[in-house]
Amino acid sequence: MIRKIVERLPRGKDRGLLLVGGGMAALLAGRKVAGLALFARGVADIETAWRAAHPGFPGGFKARWGEAVTFYEATHRNPTNRALHRVGIPLILGGALGLVAMPSYSPPWWGAAGSFAAGWALNLVGHAVYEKNRPAFADDPLSFVAGPVWDLRQWQVRFGGAQAAPRPA
Repeated sequence: MIRKIVERLPRGKDRGLLLVGGGMAALLAGRKVAGLALFARGVADIETAWRAAHPGFPGGFKARWGEAVTFYEATHRNPTNRALHRVGIPLILGGALGLVAMPSYSPPWWGAAGSFAAGWALNLVGHAVYEKNRPAFADDPLSFVAGPVWDLRQWQVRFGGAQAAPRPA
């Protein structure tokens, strides 16, 4: 059934975004395997679109990761948006873990669903109201990983005394 749905959608980044969103919605509906499959397929479509938009991209993972981090940093400049992400991203990660690990519709699963939804609400408000741009994953799927890494680094700088990473030139 999922394959039939995917085949009917137009190819490219827009399909990827629809599939990512559908995957998240499926997780929130208790459909773990379908949700993860849709999400993974959507991420793959967004990455394919990213590579098509960057035909001269030379490198392997290290260079690709550098591009993702630079892009993520560039799309998260507003201090309020950053603060909302420092709260929202951990809520999303914890919620996603709970949605996958806990039995669907159990009390811990409902807590995870609330955490996941609240985290996304904070991040989307940050982008719509303060940053005035789309979430980074809409253009670069590695942002799903770069975001939590960036967020952890922000917490380390804020509370652990670590130095902020130099901004790319």
